[in-house]
Amino acid sequence: MELTDKHAIITGGAAGIGRATATLMASRGAAVLLVDRDEAGLKETAEAIASAGGTVHTTNADVSDEQAVQEYVGYAKELFDGRIDVLFNNAGIEGPIADLVDYPVEDFDKVIAVNLRGVFLGLKHVLPVMIAQGSGSVINTGSVASVRGLAGAISYNAAKSAVLGMTRAAAAELGSAGVRVNAVLPGMIETRMLRNLVTQIVGDEQTGLEVVAQSAPLGRNGLPEDVAELVAFLASDAASYVTGAGYPVDGGGLAVMANGR
Repeated sequence: MELTDKHAIITGGAAGIGRATATLMASRGAAVLLVDRDEAGLKETAEAIASAGGTVHTTNADVSDEQAVQEYVGYAKELFDGRIDVLFNNAGIEGPIADLVDYPVEDFDKVIAVNLRGVFLGLKHVLPVMIAQGSGSVINTGSVASVRGLAGAISYNAAKSAVLGMTRAAAAELGSAGVRVNAVLPGMIETRMLRNLVTQIVGDEQTGLEVVAQSAPLGRNGLPEDVAELVAFLASDAASYVTGAGYPVDGGGLAVMANGR
C-alpha cells in the first residue's frame, strides 16, 4: 500500500477526512495537492504534512465552479509534470436539517452544487489526464446516505445517492482505459460536519454524538483516520482489481439497518 511517486489531488483537504487522508498519503510517499475554500485550514494541514517531511501543495478553489476546477487541475499538471495518479473527490457540505416541504430551495441548490456537481466536475476535468496516461484511481466520497434514507436531509441524501451512481457509471465507462473509480461511504465519523448535524437534530453536541454512536455494532463513532486508511488502499496499486464499488466505513451501521434492526 505504498504510494511512493503517486501524485494526488485531494479536495476538501483543509480538515476532517480530507486532512487525515492527505496526511496518511503523504506519509506513504505521495505528493499531494490540497484543494479547499478554507485557506486557514489548508495552511494548517500543509504545515503539519510538511513538518513531517511530506510533499504538499495547496490551492484555494470552489469545487462547484467549473473554471476553478479547471484551474486546480491545471495547477496539478504543472506541479506533477502532467501526471495525476489519484483524485480523492472529497469536498462536501451537509446543509440544514429540515422537513422536505420546508427545505429552503437555495440550500438544496448549494448542497447539490458542492456535493454532486463538484464531484462531476472533478471527474470531468481530471479524467482526460488519467485516460491519456492509461492509469489512475478516483475515490469519491459518498455516505451511508448513498444507500439509506436520512430524514431531514433531502439534499444531502439526493447528492450522495447520485455520487454512488456516478461512481458506478464512471467505472463502467473507464475500466478499458485503465482508470479505476470507487467510493467510500462514511458513516458517523467525528468531524465538524457530524458535530453540526447532531447538534441540529438533538440540540446538544455531546449527547448527539453518544446517541449516533449506538447506531453502529462497534458501539463508537469513527475517526477521519478510519476513512483515510481505506482511501489510501483504493489509491494504491494493491487495489488494482477494485473498481465500481462503494465501501462503507460505518462500524457496521449499514449491516444493522439492512437487517431491519
